[in-house]
Amino acid sequence: MAQLSDDCFASGTGLLSVGEALARIDQRVVPVVDTETLALRAAHGRVLAADVVATINVPPHANSAVDGFAVRHADLAPDRETDLPVGGRAAAGHPLDRPIRTGEAIRIFTGAPMPEGADTVMMQEDCVICENRVQLPPGIRKGANRRHAGEDVAAGETALTSGTRLGPAEIGLAAAIGRRELRVYRSLRVALLSTGDEVHEPGTELPPGMVYDANRFMLATLLERLGCTVSDLGIAPDREAALVDLLSAASANHDLIVTSGGVSTGDEDHVKAAVERLGVLYFWRLAIKPGRPVALGQVAGVPLIGLPGNPVAAAVTFAVLARSLILKLAGAAAAAPRAIPARAGFAYRKRPGRREYLRARLQRDGDAVIAIKYPRDGAGILSSIVRSDGLVVLDEAASDLDVGTTIDFLSFSEVFA
Repeated sequence: MAQLSDDCFASGTGLLSVGEALARIDQRVVPVVDTETLALRAAHGRVLAADVVATINVPPHANSAVDGFAVRHADLAPDRETDLPVGGRAAAGHPLDRPIRTGEAIRIFTGAPMPEGADTVMMQEDCVICENRVQLPPGIRKGANRRHAGEDVAAGETALTSGTRLGPAEIGLAAAIGRRELRVYRSLRVALLSTGDEVHEPGTELPPGMVYDANRFMLATLLERLGCTVSDLGIAPDREAALVDLLSAASANHDLIVTSGGVSTGDEDHVKAAVERLGVLYFWRLAIKPGRPVALGQVAGVPLIGLPGNPVAAAVTFAVLARSLILKLAGAAAAAPRAIPARAGFAYRKRPGRREYLRARLQRDGDAVIAIKYPRDGAGILSSIVRSDGLVVLDEAASDLDVGTTIDFLSFSEVFA
């Protein structure tokens, strides 16, 4: 198992902007997993480990885009109807067995190979058919309704690049060029645990002063959506010795450790001391809201991410920072989530110098997309994510926000997938 350099997560002093944090991940983090060859369907959700170069054209031959009649454009009168005999038939999987003759039309169907010498297809809806002849109107351009060989992917072209996450379209394209298997990165093995004596297992009676563990289940789902294989280590108590044992065991057979809670510097926050007994821990003080310092380090050479205990802060820091780190460790190429423009349907006062993420839902107002802020901002209000569509992103330079201002909106479907 590959390991990172000891100072990979060192961040220096002072507040770190979100952009700087993501740039450091892109520059310093390398994949920590091996590769394997899988059948196409088994490769879905994995990260491609080698470029896939097409050995054939897709489509392999010029073909018709419509049902109609294939002709030589030179046979068509430019200013009046052209009457031609129908000299043959071509269907998908059943090409015409000869070149087209001068002065004839060939009945052709969608996907059928273009007869040799034919360069244009007239849609059947535009033609008048009478027994074995067809009348074609004037004005069609040369090459209309003809798909060229290799217009999707040309032989010798890189169809898929290393680092691509393989979704349905990528699997389909690999099949289209004849590939049955793909070289992919092995699934990232992630050990996941929550910390805190106040955190209790769902489904059991809740004692006074306790809360059910929401973060572990939320984070497990997010990790699995990124293609990780998750080992659920449960809830670790607020005792340094127990954490040391748990983290040491996890480092022996995992590629990454993700923790939730216990990463502050209070008397009952023991993650820092436990990690430092086994390796090194850095706190990235991000200029971000919501969120607290994100702990990044290594246990016996295995990367560790320590996320906040408040559920919304854990979700936002996962979406903004941990997601990019996890994908990079898993071999994926860096790809920032795509924000869409929207109009603010609310006013908001913001302190310059930090990036803020506001939960919001979207609604239509004519052609405009309006973002409506969720009324409660607390970092522990997990229902705010359930009842929102995504995050309004206010960058470091932004200050007061007025109604109608154009803002960036980050959909949960983009960052939680």
